[in-house]
Amino acid sequence: MVKPRFDLEQHNDFGNLELLATQVVEGFITGLHKSPFHGFSVEFAEHRLYNKGNSVKNIDWKLYGRTEKLFVKRFEEETNLRCQLVLDVSSSMYYPENGMSKFAFSALASAAIINLLKRQRDAFGLTLFSNEISLSTPTKSTTAHQKFILDELSKNLNSPVNTQQTNLASSLHRIADKLPQRSFVVVFTDMLFSPGNHASVDEVFSALQHIKYNKNELIVFNVLEKQHEQEFNFANRPHHFIDVETGQNIKLNPSAYQEIYREKLQAFKETLAIKCAQSKINLVDADLEDGFYPILKAWLLARSRKETRIFVIL
Repeated sequence: MVKPRFDLEQHNDFGNLELLATQVVEGFITGLHKSPFHGFSVEFAEHRLYNKGNSVKNIDWKLYGRTEKLFVKRFEEETNLRCQLVLDVSSSMYYPENGMSKFAFSALASAAIINLLKRQRDAFGLTLFSNEISLSTPTKSTTAHQKFILDELSKNLNSPVNTQQTNLASSLHRIADKLPQRSFVVVFTDMLFSPGNHASVDEVFSALQHIKYNKNELIVFNVLEKQHEQEFNFANRPHHFIDVETGQNIKLNPSAYQEIYREKLQAFKETLAIKCAQSKINLVDADLEDGFYPILKAWLLARSRKETRIFVIL
């Protein structure tokens, strides 16, 4: 499958973000028909194929006249999912500065999920957070609400704030307090808090468990940039690293620390995976290089299995 790549620097207003999301979704749905996931595609249509034994009263005869295939109308009461998209807008999410940042990736993936929800007539809302919650909308299924959310995402594409830190645990607790029961919560964050601080890890997972309270379903996309953040691949020369959230800086040659960096990161990711499995939280590594389709597949899988299975994809 071809990985979708978009230059969001040329598509930074609301209209283009909506168009890009539509292109991602259409490519994704087309790909489903060519993959083992093809059976799930009907979840995102306003009609479903007629099966023998179904009541004929809901058949769309006009559609039959155009396609010579029997489809049953899907009514709003059949699709009552409430989905809250939660995006980290701290400074680290705007890395890398050149090309598609982690926030741009998360924003477009969220716009694509909203597109799918809108087709299904499900309700969707948006929460943006860093140290504090900067935006929290209710869940609605209207076109006006969709446009408002995409407009807010577009504004944040072009307004990164330096030294904007993340208080992940505290913000997630506040978000959990606002959620109605039985919501489907999708979190996009880079999980950049100190891996050596076990208290921080425990606090974050306490907050994630808080979100799952009241029978909410939760999927966390751990958004990562592979070459530098995961592999620590830099030119073999001294570099000056600056933490965009705290302003702290250090000078070192990355080649001398690459191996230990990878080992510590891998250990940290394994800790995340274990804790997520123990807490029945869906955790998915979202690599910028892999594109948007794995995000949509993981979201679809979580939705379709929300009452039967918890998974971790690393």
